[in-house]
Amino acid sequence: MGREFLGLFDEWADSYDDSVAGIDPQYKDVFENYDIILSRVAKCAFGNILEFGAGTGNLSKKLMESGYQVTGIEPSAAMRKKASLKLPSLSFLEGDFINFPTPAEPVHTIASSFAFHHLTDSEKEEAVIQYAELLQPMGKIVFADTLFETDDHKEFAINKAQNQEFMDLAEDLQREYYTTLSEMERIFKVNGFHVTFEQMNDFAWLIIAVKK
Repeated sequence: MGREFLGLFDEWADSYDDSVAGIDPQYKDVFENYDIILSRVAKCAFGNILEFGAGTGNLSKKLMESGYQVTGIEPSAAMRKKASLKLPSLSFLEGDFINFPTPAEPVHTIASSFAFHHLTDSEKEEAVIQYAELLQPMGKIVFADTLFETDDHKEFAINKAQNQEFMDLAEDLQREYYTTLSEMERIFKVNGFHVTFEQMNDFAWLIIAVKK
């Protein structure tokens, strides 16, 4: 459920916005086009939004500016504090992709950016099963996250990071649960979604899944 990474999230809270801005050279390519990616997620969303892994509130801000009602779900207290200071009018609740408070209002879009990879593949499917029950037909899941076309592509990225002496990135790519495009496609399709993928940089993909 991603909670094994809570210590890392808490430590990262103060420097997260610098990381996504490309200041850390190890993660510059990971977060290339970050603002454009978040804007695309917001453009593809609609209605009442349930956002998972809200972090410091960067996607939340884009969604709010687009006029949506947003509820942010974030397991890290440090991240929630940063987000609440940035966006005091929005609600940021404790929870994760699988264990979360169910909103009283209907949910039209489930959104997330750079967070779904904190779940194992089996946990990803467990989450999508819940979302299929939560959403009405034509409801959307709009995620931006790091994926790899194949396991070989992932191994290439790890080796490249090591050769560049980007050891934090290499460790990250090996430690967390970055999956393949085909596995993500399978998870959505078997649970009643039509899904499309668009590559946004060397690491990140825009994932749009519409409930049938």
